[in-house]
Amino acid sequence: MAASRRDTSTICLFDVDGTLTPSRQLIRPHVEEFLQELKKKVLVGLVGGSDFVKIAEQMGDHSDILNRFDYVFAENGLVAYKGNVQVGQQNLKKYVGDEILQKLINFALRYMSELILPCKRGTFIEFRSSMINICPVGRSCSQEERDAFVVFDEEHKIRDKFVEALRAAFPNEGLVFAIGGQISIDVFPEGWDKRYCLQFLEKDNIKNIHFFGDKVEKGGNDHEIYEDPRTIGHKVVNPDDTMQQLRDLFF
Repeated sequence: MAASRRDTSTICLFDVDGTLTPSRQLIRPHVEEFLQELKKKVLVGLVGGSDFVKIAEQMGDHSDILNRFDYVFAENGLVAYKGNVQVGQQNLKKYVGDEILQKLINFALRYMSELILPCKRGTFIEFRSSMINICPVGRSCSQEERDAFVVFDEEHKIRDKFVEALRAAFPNEGLVFAIGGQISIDVFPEGWDKRYCLQFLEKDNIKNIHFFGDKVEKGGNDHEIYEDPRTIGHKVVNPDDTMQQLRDLFF
């Protein structure tokens, strides 16, 4: 019996943290193997809020990531790759301007200086090419410290309150403040959420876009693309749940 043809009009598009990997950890071998089996059936792509280097590191052999996925969208798709070819790149500094960016960074640093958390480490502001990542605990925290912040944040709503303060302080600058991953807040211009990557898929005439993500509630950085009428949204709770939903759909 002949092998079935790959359906290149359909793509499975995945968030990274909490969907394909534990947050900021490496993809597990059995998940990677499963994705390669899925790739025989449909197109497979990634869309993460992190920069390209971080996403590539989480996918294991970072030197080969562009060969293993049909599309890789870093920073919500503001840095976009189709196969080995870069097809998109935006620049936050040029788009927003240094005056607003400095006001934002100064406000965030002042706000975080007043927070009392289980611990604080380093890299509280990470400037990416198309967004700013704000991290109250500091991105250089250990996994144990990250886990402690997650528990503390769930109880005290540190990031939820921070987002409210940011929105109140910058109501007219056209900026979005979205809770991303386990420990941080993503800041980017309106329209620069994960929906941004869809234009590249539409251009390539991909008809069926299945999106899988864990932060799909309002305020989460998967919400907009999950709710978008151009996608078929799937809420997941962890990588194993992602694989089970894929089995039900495609195997």
